[in-house]
Amino acid sequence: MNQGTADRDARKRADEETPLLGGASQHKSTGTDDDSPPVRATGLPLIDEDEQVERAKEPPVTWRSLPRKDQLLILTLARLSEPLTQTSLQSYMFYQLKSFDPSLPDSTIAYQAGILQGAFSATQFLTAVFWGRIADSEWVGRKRVILVGLLGTTIAALGFGFSHSFTTAVIFRSIGGALNGNVGVMRTMISEIIKEKRYQSRAFLLLPMTFNVGVIIGPLLGGILAAPIATYPWLFGPGSWLGGEDGVGWMRRWPYALPNLVSAVFLFSAACAIYFGMEETLYSLRDKPDYGLRIGRWIRNRLCFRHSKKDHDPLPTESSATARPGVQRQPSYGTASSDQAAKPKPRQKLPFHRIFTRNVLLTFLAHATLAWHVGTFNNLWFVFLSSSRFDPEHPVPPSHHSQSLPFNFTGGLGLPPARIGMALAILGCIGLLLQLVVYPLVTTRLGTVRCYRIFLLLFPIAYVIIPYLAVIPSKTPPPQPASGPLVWIAITVVLLFVVGGRTFALPSSTILINNCCPHPSVLGTIHGIGQSVSSGSRTLGPMLGGWVFGLGLKVGVVGVAWWMLACFGLWGAFLGTLVREGSGHEIFLPGEKEDEEDEAVNGDRR
Repeated sequence: MNQGTADRDARKRADEETPLLGGASQHKSTGTDDDSPPVRATGLPLIDEDEQVERAKEPPVTWRSLPRKDQLLILTLARLSEPLTQTSLQSYMFYQLKSFDPSLPDSTIAYQAGILQGAFSATQFLTAVFWGRIADSEWVGRKRVILVGLLGTTIAALGFGFSHSFTTAVIFRSIGGALNGNVGVMRTMISEIIKEKRYQSRAFLLLPMTFNVGVIIGPLLGGILAAPIATYPWLFGPGSWLGGEDGVGWMRRWPYALPNLVSAVFLFSAACAIYFGMEETLYSLRDKPDYGLRIGRWIRNRLCFRHSKKDHDPLPTESSATARPGVQRQPSYGTASSDQAAKPKPRQKLPFHRIFTRNVLLTFLAHATLAWHVGTFNNLWFVFLSSSRFDPEHPVPPSHHSQSLPFNFTGGLGLPPARIGMALAILGCIGLLLQLVVYPLVTTRLGTVRCYRIFLLLFPIAYVIIPYLAVIPSKTPPPQPASGPLVWIAITVVLLFVVGGRTFALPSSTILINNCCPHPSVLGTIHGIGQSVSSGSRTLGPMLGGWVFGLGLKVGVVGVAWWMLACFGLWGAFLGTLVREGSGHEIFLPGEKEDEEDEAVNGDRR
């Protein structure tokens, strides 16, 4: 059999295996009444036969097949440093707030914890759109915004660790949020590095997967390093090898500074990696000189790899991208010469008032609701784990009545920082396992929107069940911390629901925000608005949730805050049914349609 016969057979098989919309048999359509291309059952236009055969031969997408892994690795490490810092303080925040004023009841501490969590999100809400607009501008770009965010969070972590009062802690948390718009900018950079949609489900999974790694490491570090004199008296306490006669002075004065010092080291290291290794992805700045990259390349070539002179490939410009629409090619060129590096063509920018299409608004509303209840869960979870257990022999007024199921019961689990770190680490371990093994398979089969809609339903189920952990039989009586295998099995089962929803809903939400962008020129702004919307929700949610949780402790119904979250989860699941996945370029400015067609024609000729 010759090659031509083989190609015809392959094309025939591809045509027979592609059902048309509306069940229109398995034969190829010659067109429709409005001369639009035939449509598959998925709603996508049929591609030409040569491209069908070419795509059928493409290998499946794997982690190894992702392009520009060097840039993705740097972004991933930079993202890791932030959740590591944020989740580290959750394991000891309750006890640090208690150290500011030991006379305060648990209900007041719960409210303060909500304010402290909300302070970071509140200032981030106020500045995230600003950082998104700055990242879209030619005089700053993406890379500098990320550097400001990392260094600002470093300062905030150090200030928080050395705080002596609740007011000071709130101020430094607010500073950290105001200077940090990194999540939206990092999502923008990923979408500009990875342009092909078939890679996006894995590429956009990197940031939430990194968050789960931070959720594993951060709480464990926080629990291990918090109050080191009390935790390791033989090493840091009075009469110890390092402590001398009175113990290590600064650790005695600032017992929660050590985990923040470690977090600051991670953040500063990430800033150095960005400065020396990250390429600018903003289209208009890709050909501008980058002294950080030059120094980083010199360090690699002269100090680390003296015998290697091969430079990494820079990010592709749009002029070097695909000849066929929807197919990306990663060009390989090192030092740009005058005939290789074409000057970027000036791009038109979509006016700000035209950004808010119907799908953009619905996507942001659904994203805000998801961020509301997930952010509130993150705050209430460690407060619930830290709150004192209900002791029927020594009840705290006004909860003097006996507990009665299914609604009238109160108290938490009373876990110390080390065990809280373990409970939070379980959250991260389950999430990481699901993201590495299950998520790619399920999203490939179901698609982004369907995954988003299905797994949003797991949140209200989890929120209804969580408060009943307070009445799980424990090996130790109150007021001692809850313990025993039954307690930890119940915690793991509940977290399986939460992490299952978060693993699939959050990356899908990020992809939907990226693809609802009406024009590529406002992509950074869209992600900035998305982060601002998320931050606003994560400001109000924990504050309201902390207040309701404290109220529930007072009246003897600890579940009221969790059941309120379940209502928000149901509302978010309804909004998910209204969201659709966009193309990322639904509005064409004058002349753009013609430029795109010319580029496609010229590419086909090449």
